[in-house]
Amino acid sequence: MSPDPPSRTADDAPSLRSGLASWGPFLTAPNIITLVRLACVPLFVWLLFGQDDRHGAAWLLAGLGATDWVDGYVARRFNQVSEFGKILDPTADRIMLLVGVLAIAIDGSVPWWFAIATLVREVLVAGTVILLAVLGARRFDVTWWGKCGAFGMMFAYPFFLAANADLNWSSIAEVLAWLCGIPGLIAGYYAVGEYIPKCRDALAEARAEAVDS
Repeated sequence: MSPDPPSRTADDAPSLRSGLASWGPFLTAPNIITLVRLACVPLFVWLLFGQDDRHGAAWLLAGLGATDWVDGYVARRFNQVSEFGKILDPTADRIMLLVGVLAIAIDGSVPWWFAIATLVREVLVAGTVILLAVLGARRFDVTWWGKCGAFGMMFAYPFFLAANADLNWSSIAEVLAWLCGIPGLIAGYYAVGEYIPKCRDALAEARAEAVDS
């Protein structure tokens, strides 16, 4: 007969609490909301390709876009703003956008030129963020124009899906897709221009700190 497994003792409780406490800065309410939104990305892909349900995929993607503000609001409202959250939130938004753009382009619901223009902008921003981190430069927050661009895209692509679904309002959805998409794309590239001087300043500060140290 195999021996009984060791039972938990009262001494295990402090170590368990200590382990959970170590995750405290990460497992905040806004970060959990962000992670839940991110976990919906595979469901979106499954709806679009596994179920051929453009309508359902469009609603899910629109919901993810519409709730983009929730995690940030909760963080500010309940004083749970964290450096990890500042990185996680835009990273999750970028992953959702990249997966959404590629999936919808492969599905054929959006012109490839528009999808490529969107992806190029995202790659430029993501590459810049990674480069700044490697060089030890400080990160800076997304500008207002950058947020407007991301917001426009988060609704443009669901409308592109709805425009190619068998719906009574598909023609209206196509108009709405372009009304959100073109301004969103322009705002996104305008934000790239705003980031250039911010990058220069961040790199200059990093070099100055390296010399002083």
